[in-house]
Amino acid sequence: MRFLLYNIRYAAGIGRHFHLPVPYSGYFKNTNGNLKTILDFIKSVNPDIIGLIEVDSGSFRSGKNNQAEGIAWELQHNHIYKSKYPASSMARKVPLLNKQGNAILTNQKIVSQKFHYFREGVKRLVIELELADFSVYLVHLSIKFRHRQYQLQDLHTMINNEKKPIIVAGDFNVFRGDRELQLFMAATGLKNANDDGQPSHPSRAPRRQLDYIFHSPQIKINNFQIPKVKFSDHAPLVCEFEINIK
Repeated sequence: MRFLLYNIRYAAGIGRHFHLPVPYSGYFKNTNGNLKTILDFIKSVNPDIIGLIEVDSGSFRSGKNNQAEGIAWELQHNHIYKSKYPASSMARKVPLLNKQGNAILTNQKIVSQKFHYFREGVKRLVIELELADFSVYLVHLSIKFRHRQYQLQDLHTMINNEKKPIIVAGDFNVFRGDRELQLFMAATGLKNANDDGQPSHPSRAPRRQLDYIFHSPQIKINNFQIPKVKFSDHAPLVCEFEINIK
């Protein structure tokens, strides 16, 4: 089975164009052209499961279209999407921000789906997707160190009683390095699919590992790679795996 994790930055792109006429103005431009490029890349990977971080669900920049829904339709996948911000958040009341979320797409049969929100931070969403033999948790942690530590505690509580093998993937924003994750990894027993520590950010010249695919010991990683593509500020992660159930 093949899993793709990709922070697509709402398909806003990178480079000089993104910062013209003013810095970060790319967040306010039409994104459909770059989304087509991202879609073509995803098709070339041919994943069974896709974790998408930073997805636009229908703002003016995406032409009022849900990017996850559009990609899923092209791939003939099922998809689940949710806003990154809880209902009580002020971000839900701000145009553009209220269309920002994360999504999971899959060609596998979905057993159940749940949406959780961390207690701390601005972006708090955790998507839980249960499949036949394992479950997937998709996260995008806070850019604030203190909030990330609280969120990791919450995440440990969420997955602690899981009966099936799990994959926990997402943009962890660990700007201080792997040391931030040591207690979480020790407490959960999860393993890093990227055991060589390959960097994924920024995509133009990767130097840090912000994106992770963690997995239960019962999941065997047969192949892992970070394709050298520059359609977002993050590079995508791709891994092939199998479930060892005895």
